Amino acid sequence: MNTFQQQDVQIASLGESLDRVYRALLRTAELPTPAQSAADLISREPCFALYRLECIFGLSSFERDLLLLCAGASLESRFVSACAAAHHNPAATWPTFGLALATLDNPHWSVISRARPLRHWRLIEAGDAPLVHAPLRIDERILQFLIGVPTVDERLEALVRVLDVSSSPGARNRYTHQPDVINLAVRHWKRPPFTREPLLLVSNRSSIREAAFIEICRRTELRPCSLHASDIPATPAEREQFARIWMREFALDGTALSIKTEDSENIGNLRALLNLLETPVAVEVHPGSTAEHLDGLRLHLAALPAPDRKKIWTEQLGPIAQQMNGHLDRIIEQFQFDEPDIQISARAAREEIAANTSSDAGRLTWHICRQHARRSLDNLAQRLRPRGVWDDLVLPAKQLETLRQIVVHVRQRAVVNEDWGFAARYERGLGLSVLFTGTSGTGKTMAAEIIAGELDLDLYRIDLASVVSKYIGETEKNLRKIFDAAEESSAILLFDEADALFGKRSEVRDSHDRYANLEISYLLQRIESYRGVAILTTNMQHALDSAFMRRIRFIVQFPFPDIGARARIWQRIFPAATPVGPLDFDRLAQLNVSGGVIRNIATHAAFLAAEDQTPVDMKHLVAASRTEYSKMDKPLTGAETRGWV
Repeated sequence: MNTFQQQDVQIASLGESLDRVYRALLRTAELPTPAQSAADLISREPCFALYRLECIFGLSSFERDLLLLCAGASLESRFVSACAAAHHNPAATWPTFGLALATLDNPHWSVISRARPLRHWRLIEAGDAPLVHAPLRIDERILQFLIGVPTVDERLEALVRVLDVSSSPGARNRYTHQPDVINLAVRHWKRPPFTREPLLLVSNRSSIREAAFIEICRRTELRPCSLHASDIPATPAEREQFARIWMREFALDGTALSIKTEDSENIGNLRALLNLLETPVAVEVHPGSTAEHLDGLRLHLAALPAPDRKKIWTEQLGPIAQQMNGHLDRIIEQFQFDEPDIQISARAAREEIAANTSSDAGRLTWHICRQHARRSLDNLAQRLRPRGVWDDLVLPAKQLETLRQIVVHVRQRAVVNEDWGFAARYERGLGLSVLFTGTSGTGKTMAAEIIAGELDLDLYRIDLASVVSKYIGETEKNLRKIFDAAEESSAILLFDEADALFGKRSEVRDSHDRYANLEISYLLQRIESYRGVAILTTNMQHALDSAFMRRIRFIVQFPFPDIGARARIWQRIFPAATPVGPLDFDRLAQLNVSGGVIRNIATHAAFLAAEDQTPVDMKHLVAASRTEYSKMDKPLTGAETRGWV
């Protein structure tokens, strides 16, 4: 039976009840009753929807018939004519409380009270007139329920979204690795009444929270709907009206509400609404947000584990999964995607590979994943484009070997953590924290760029000015946003001048010291739990908190270059396309400066040579050196430039 046929049967089943009320109305209007009732002509099946309304809202027989009177006036013209005759006024075509009291059986004056179901649950609406004579109209949602039209109250449509269970990717199978969590939620909701605390669904990923909510609704046979916390009415009267309408919706259609909180830090309105609702409610909570302080049954939802991610990737890629040349395991380990992200990335990969049949499927898919993950951090940090190569880095062999080991640790994480079981045994410390220490200009940022380029990952530099705040709690909130986004983007984080953020905890003398120490403690926690790569640079290693040092896996000292190292830097400083005259690199190495200063001098000399339309020679480098030394407020000695020109 299709939807329209079901509605016809539902309307027909109302016939007998409407006819009974219509006959009573005709008696009041002193009009003759028909020989054959409308119910005889339509159906004598009982109206199940009407019976449900009686049971749900506890309607008396008089309230039920009054509701039918209003329904008849909205559905059938015969009621309109009978109402006008009963009022002895052709223009008065509507039911009223007065008409109902005079017409229907078992009348009672309490029907007009706001405490009684008809008005409390807004099953009918009264117009502008003295209450007994005010025009009455059945609520549109109640009328549609009576005639079997599936819908949502129009006052909820702009705020509440009905979630499509059929299109939820893998909601039924996503939590096979966490059955106890979902089973606990199901037991919580299957134990009426719903006056207890809500479910708090805690996860970094909104898609995981929503999928869990949909799965809980599926198992409890409830219709899932969602509401953004920022859309909760702000005034008490509007909030109370929303709560009452929503509870009515739950009673009519078995709905459950999920409230999304990621776009709202103020939970005052949310807490007030939760105190009003007596229905199944879930609150989607981001770890560390203010919503986590709500009272409720907390359910911590784990991210999709690597075996499940691999299964989804394999299904989504199809035959292409066999052409990944070993990249698939690296993608699964590096990019902590949930199912919607995997579906989007795999679809893009299939399309690109179909259009470029000669391309490397693995590398192409890797780059698609990078681009898809990038959106999380672009608004929070500066993305650096890796340009350097290993030959550009002038360091002692020991430091170069350590940098290459860092690359190995990242590249082989899938094997060690997943295949060899380290992730299953050790929950923390799966990320990689690295400290580069040395004076400014010794190559710390360049080394970070080279590592990112070697690993084919994005590198983001964190702007400490935008992170550290004088307001209590703001620094932690900013750091949480950055680390959460970094978890999603799978990028490398670069904290330049990290001593400003990762400094030592101090003795507590006042509230400012206490909150500063709390910020450092929060950083310790996030660094230890962070699964990605975090590179910290500092020229004051002694200023870092010792607790950070224990959590650092690699420490690389970037020494100030000696004269031999400076000569090698000068030999590599100019791009291949730069016209260069005869330069004495050994004499240039006499400048007692770092690699960063050498780059500044070389760049300035190139501009001077371009102005002269000649190759770069020693006279340009002398002039550039004087300018750079003046900027550093340092004299350029004759010993440093002896024999240059």
